[in-house]
Amino acid sequence: MSQAARIRDFVAILENSRQPVSRERLMDELEISAATFKRDLDLLRDQMHAPIKWVPGQGGRERGYILEDKGWSSGKLGLPKAWFSASEIYALLMIHELASHIGPGLLTEHLQPLITRVTLMLSAAEDTPEDVRARVRLLNSASKRSGSPHFEAVARAAVKRRRLKLLYFTRSRNDRSERVVSPQVIVHYKENWYLVAWCHKADGLRMFALDAIEEAVLMKESAKSVAKKLIEEIVGRDFGIYSGEGRKLAKLLFTANQAPWVRSQTWHKDQVGESTEDGGFLLTVPYSDPRELVLEILRYGPDVRVLEPPELQQEVAKRLRAAADQYA
Repeated sequence: MSQAARIRDFVAILENSRQPVSRERLMDELEISAATFKRDLDLLRDQMHAPIKWVPGQGGRERGYILEDKGWSSGKLGLPKAWFSASEIYALLMIHELASHIGPGLLTEHLQPLITRVTLMLSAAEDTPEDVRARVRLLNSASKRSGSPHFEAVARAAVKRRRLKLLYFTRSRNDRSERVVSPQVIVHYKENWYLVAWCHKADGLRMFALDAIEEAVLMKESAKSVAKKLIEEIVGRDFGIYSGEGRKLAKLLFTANQAPWVRSQTWHKDQVGESTEDGGFLLTVPYSDPRELVLEILRYGPDVRVLEPPELQQEVAKRLRAAADQYA
C-alpha cells in the first residue's frame, strides 16, 4: 500500500470510529510496523496538522487515538485513484518547485503542509509520491539566478502594505543606492523574482530584481497605494519584463527552417503571426523596452530578420557585427 493510500485509510479509521482507536488496532488494520505507524502519525500531526489526540482512557473509557474534528480531512487528502491531467500535474509540481527555490522563509514555512498534501495527492492508490516525482522533472534554465535572502522581508512588506528601505545594486550602472519603496506586487518571470514598487526617490514605479537587493528593512510607514492600471502598464503589457514609454511593433521574419517552432510559441498575448509563401513565418510582437527582445532575436542568428522598426533592426545588426568581429 502506498503512503498516500495508507494515510487516507489511517484518517478514515479515526473518522468512522465512535471510540478511541488503539495503536494496535491501527497497526493491525493498516498492516504496518510500529516504526511506520510512528512516521505516519508524525506526518499527519506535524506536517498536515491533523487534530489527532491521544485519550488516556480514564473513567472506564477506552484509551487510544481520536480525531477531534471529524470533518478535518474533507478536501485535504485528495481522491483515491485520482487521475490528473498533464496541466494539473504540472501546476501541482510547480507549487513544490517554486517553493523549494525560494529558500527558508515566509512561503516555505507556511507552504510546507500544502506541499505535503500536494505530494500525497499526486499519487494514485498504487503509486507512491516518489514514483510520480521520479517520472516528472522540472529543469531550471540558464536564466535562473541565485535566490534572494530578502524574499521574506519583501513579501511581508507587499502583503502587509508597508514601506521598505532597500540597498539596491543597479547592474547596468554598477552602482549601489539606498531607496525607500512602497511594494505593490511581486512578479515571477523566467524563474526569477522581481518587485514592482513605488520608488520615493525616483517618484515613480520601478522594477527591482530581488537578487540585486543587498539589504531590505521593513519600515513602520504604510506603503503608498498605486492604481492597478499603472501597475499593469509596466507588468506584462509588452514583450519582456522591462517597460518603457511608447509601444512599438517588432516585425520578425523567420526562415522556413525555424517556422514550425516559432509558429507554436507565444511571445506575447497580443502577438500576430502569419505564414509566408516560401514557408517562413512573420511574427509581429509589441514591445517598449528593446533590451530583452534583442537578446531573444539574437538566439535565432541567421534564421530571423528584423523588418521593422529601423532602430530595432540597427541594434540587432550592430550586435551581430560586434559578435562576428570577435571571430575575425
